[in-house]
Amino acid sequence: MHFDLSIPLRFNGPQPNAFGVETACSEPVRAGEFIGDTRLGGSINFEQYTFIPHCNGTHTECVGHITHERISVRDILKDIFIPALLVSVEPEILGKEKTITSISLKNIGLKPPGASGEISKEPTALIVRTLPNDKSKLTADYNKDNIPPYFTPDAMQSIIDAGFTHLLCDLPSIDRIYDEGKLINHRIFWNVEEGSFETNPKTRLNSTITELIYVPNDVTDGHYLLNLQIPPFESDCAPSRPVLIKKD
Repeated sequence: MHFDLSIPLRFNGPQPNAFGVETACSEPVRAGEFIGDTRLGGSINFEQYTFIPHCNGTHTECVGHITHERISVRDILKDIFIPALLVSVEPEILGKEKTITSISLKNIGLKPPGASGEISKEPTALIVRTLPNDKSKLTADYNKDNIPPYFTPDAMQSIIDAGFTHLLCDLPSIDRIYDEGKLINHRIFWNVEEGSFETNPKTRLNSTITELIYVPNDVTDGHYLLNLQIPPFESDCAPSRPVLIKKD
């Protein structure tokens, strides 16, 4: 049994959006008398697609997202099947905003390797579903008037301490979406110094972050195999299709 956690990208249709960027769209290619749309008299459908992977739907990114060096997610993501743990977390209220803290993660049983009763010894991918969970996430518009939950730095450190190298979540960003461009959590997760745009010998080069997933309610928390599919983009980020395979 398998479950697709990606949000379908409906060009020119309802879709999620972050930061108020242009929506993903498509249009038929026109060249002289040729038009790439059978509905308009063309012989074939032949379209141009325009989208922003970081903002228009499910995507996977690597450390190249925050470095001067152009590092490709295609080169970073080598694992075919990744042991994964799916957890559901109810964010805590901080001021008027919702956050995922180390206490939030501790409450659902996340513990560092070697801890008594730990559940994170085997998995290297952590999938976080935030509660409440409904299909509005498929078309949510995240902006200054709709701030989604985000991780706190202590939560990010606890995820690293628990041994996870891949993090997937149903949020547009693991950081507060308007954080003055600091991306503190991204830097913690990849081990890049605050304010730096350079990797270092301790940078977690083989780690990835996947954002804007959607985990249906009928997918239960627990252990799975993750097949994290991306197109062969030479880019810091690519649209992705995380597929969970239920372990027997």
